Amino acid sequence: MITASSKSAWLVLLAGLAGWLASCTLTYERFKLFVNPAYKASCSINSVLSCGSVMKAEQAAVFGFPNPLIGIVAFSVVVTLGVLAVLGVGFPRWIWIALWGGTVLGIAGICWLIFQSLYRINALCPYCMVVWVATPLLFAATTKIAFGSSRGVLRVLCEWRWTLVAVFYAAVVVLVFLNFQDYWTSLF
Repeated sequence: MITASSKSAWLVLLAGLAGWLASCTLTYERFKLFVNPAYKASCSINSVLSCGSVMKAEQAAVFGFPNPLIGIVAFSVVVTLGVLAVLGVGFPRWIWIALWGGTVLGIAGICWLIFQSLYRINALCPYCMVVWVATPLLFAATTKIAFGSSRGVLRVLCEWRWTLVAVFYAAVVVLVFLNFQDYWTSLF
């Protein structure tokens, strides 16, 4: 049984809650758009920061239903494990490895969605960006929990997890800036 450290447990819980709330909000907004195609989403601020543009794109329903429904289910599992971990409940290592694997799949999914947002849809969804931030944090926390006592490559992964997260964030910030640099520079 592996009991997560207090820091890792709280990180799992808080990142899971952030992702879950963003997913729920996006799902609510999407259903409002289904009911009223003229509905303007609360996160549609301008042509760049526009959930509406993202939600209307075919990439927003990869499997035939709104992508945030996947987030609701996935982050519900994360929040449940996070609450139990904060309470000090230990789990078999395979549970943490499975959560880590789900997080890696989540990162692959958000990388695809980031590409689609930047280069196909040409708009950013603020709630989606919350998930872009939360998922790498979950990667860091679950890496520590699942592989903190490992040796070899997994130990190196555990030791370098925050560097990987920082590189991911830096790459996304640079790509977002470069793709929308005219917009960002117009703000100053």
